[in-house]
Amino acid sequence: MSTCLLTGVAGFLGSHVAEHLKANGHEVIGLDDMSGGFVENVPPNMNYLRGSINDLEVIDHIFRNHKIDYIFHLAAYAAEGLSHFIKRFNYENNLIGSINLINAAVNHGVKCFVFTSSIAVYGDMTPPFNESMIAQPEDSYGISKLAVEHELVASRKIFGLPYIIFRPHNVFGPRQNIGDKYRNVVGIFMNQLLQDKPMTIFGDGEQRRAFSYIDDVAPIIARSIEVPAAINNVFNIGADMPVTVNQLSAMVAHAMGKQSVRIFLRERTETKMAWCNHSKIREVFGFKPQTELLDGITKMAQWVELHGARSTSDFAQIEIRKNLPEGWE
Repeated sequence: MSTCLLTGVAGFLGSHVAEHLKANGHEVIGLDDMSGGFVENVPPNMNYLRGSINDLEVIDHIFRNHKIDYIFHLAAYAAEGLSHFIKRFNYENNLIGSINLINAAVNHGVKCFVFTSSIAVYGDMTPPFNESMIAQPEDSYGISKLAVEHELVASRKIFGLPYIIFRPHNVFGPRQNIGDKYRNVVGIFMNQLLQDKPMTIFGDGEQRRAFSYIDDVAPIIARSIEVPAAINNVFNIGADMPVTVNQLSAMVAHAMGKQSVRIFLRERTETKMAWCNHSKIREVFGFKPQTELLDGITKMAQWVELHGARSTSDFAQIEIRKNLPEGWE
């Protein structure tokens, strides 16, 4: 039995990947600072430690007391649009924290470093994006993710650290923090509808994205360390078919049994069209999303209705207020 350190275990994606790792027979040590996660998300009977990837004492404590075979690094503050306005926070959490883990992985002989990057690394290119494209991120979040990817490639060449990189996009499902108004549009819509508020959309709503249900993503990430052909490779992972944000809002309202009432806010700077090609991951993993978009939204809606609305608060560490999008002021 191998031992995996999983960061972000109390978060949405991390908690699901941890469950699948345990089901696959691995011991999981979970780490989370609870900045965006919830204790109830942590799978039961797990060795869980509250702490930050930016705290070197915490990382040293873990590696002193455990022989870590694999690192699954899923902790991040994944708000692409907001990242322009929280640059220092973004780089400290999404880049420097990752470097702390890479250093530990090299120094302690970790067998493989599994990293969840993002579709944000592609920037404003022509979709569908494929892994052979030269990434050109346009926001601070995507820049930080691509920098970590480059560090992993360099660490492989210099120190022999194996890696697997996934670029998920617009993943949604149960356990997502629907109270974060800066990210995860499916959850934002559901939280607004639970409170009988209109759904807010930036611009005209004709942005196109492919939305990926959690059960189609988490199992693949968890079993990646058992797939030799995945080692030292980068994979897009998620749904194939894009929809507009307007279409998405109608689906969410239908699943919630609510009227589709929308308010259109001032357009923000963002990529208009973004979805991926998944030929590579299909070839290596046999990956094919099984969940239709409306079915996934309905499953999430059922979970959300059981758990209720979450309060939404303003991000407390805005560093730049110039050109802050409407509704985020």
